[in-house]
Amino acid sequence: MDEGTAAAAVDGAGPPPPRPHGPRRPLLNRRLAEFGTTIFAEMSALASETGAINLGQGFPDTDGPESVREAAVRAVRDGRGNQYPPGPGVPELRTAIADHQHALYGLQHDPDTEVLVTAGATEAIAAALLALVEPGDEVIALEPYYDSYAACVAMAGGRRVPVTLRPRDGAYHLDLDELRDAVTERTRLILLNSPHNPTGTVLTRAELAAIAELAVERDLLVVTDEVYEHLVFDGEHVPIATFPGMRERTVTISSAGKTFSLTGWKVGWVTGAPALVSAVRSAKQFLTYVSAGPFQYAIAEALRLPRAYFDDLRSQLAARRDLLADGLADVGFEVYRPAGTYFVTTDISPLGASDGFAFCRELPRRCGVVAIPNAVFYDHREEGARFIRFAFCKREPVLREAVSRLKLLRSG
Repeated sequence: MDEGTAAAAVDGAGPPPPRPHGPRRPLLNRRLAEFGTTIFAEMSALASETGAINLGQGFPDTDGPESVREAAVRAVRDGRGNQYPPGPGVPELRTAIADHQHALYGLQHDPDTEVLVTAGATEAIAAALLALVEPGDEVIALEPYYDSYAACVAMAGGRRVPVTLRPRDGAYHLDLDELRDAVTERTRLILLNSPHNPTGTVLTRAELAAIAELAVERDLLVVTDEVYEHLVFDGEHVPIATFPGMRERTVTISSAGKTFSLTGWKVGWVTGAPALVSAVRSAKQFLTYVSAGPFQYAIAEALRLPRAYFDDLRSQLAARRDLLADGLADVGFEVYRPAGTYFVTTDISPLGASDGFAFCRELPRRCGVVAIPNAVFYDHREEGARFIRFAFCKREPVLREAVSRLKLLRSG
């Protein structure tokens, strides 16, 4: 017994109460308090625990082109990128990105001032919002949206304003009047995603023209996530930066992961006018500064693959889309066949269910398949309650087995 404890005992007061261990205030700041473990981590863990086929998280189950993987090995062996690469990205990749944008879309970018390499598209989105959004600014996003959008808006101190895509006639649609009505004096930018995850919607030229007109009229910035640009099966991908008045107000984001089945490499990029790219770089340099040195050289080669590679990728994924969509419809889901991306959204209500969270958490043990509840992509959770998303970026035998397992739902 120490002296203080002895004195307290003599006074009859007993030992002093123990001091609390650790801080008494919540550790996570208020901006991120609503964000816990992502649904992707939860469902992937459930897939591992149950041995289920994981059609939840969007990663391919095969590696990208051998020539691209060998280019990365060669870069490591040759000592290219093993140390810090240049902050904006290696010149070879920045040039390849600029050439890609010009060849496909007629957009001309200076590789030195209008291209920035990032740690995947996720960092590009975070850096763009941190750079361009002031606390209290409103950011319009098309709901449902990829969950990192909400977190990045929160980290920037912005206020997200969802404009909901709604299902009709087998597809999801944007209400342009609702979009216009969402713009206020506090609106800073529109965060677009086309092809759209999770709905598979590909915005049309007419829709993009209307959005561009609105952005110019109301002096708004646009940050556009185009990571699925090469995965369009119906319609066409048109960058909004190609519309009148948009080049100077658009931050275009894409990445290598989806196009080359190399999601673990985390190589993304930003293109835009010099002032916008400079602003994004100001934030990005204090996030990762640089990343993926040898992989950058490999992706520079990947972007120069023959057009046949991109055509073959698209046709293979279109066939897998149809395989899974047809199988899900046969099981009893209402299926919204995507025009792009590698996700298919389904309505579970024809199966007598209404809670996508409960359905997806039970599905691995019921059928040995993992999906994602779309409600996690909504601010208005009730809008997405009955929808779930499956990924079809898997080998055809895996998709066939998943459909076979899901047929157990027919028997209840």
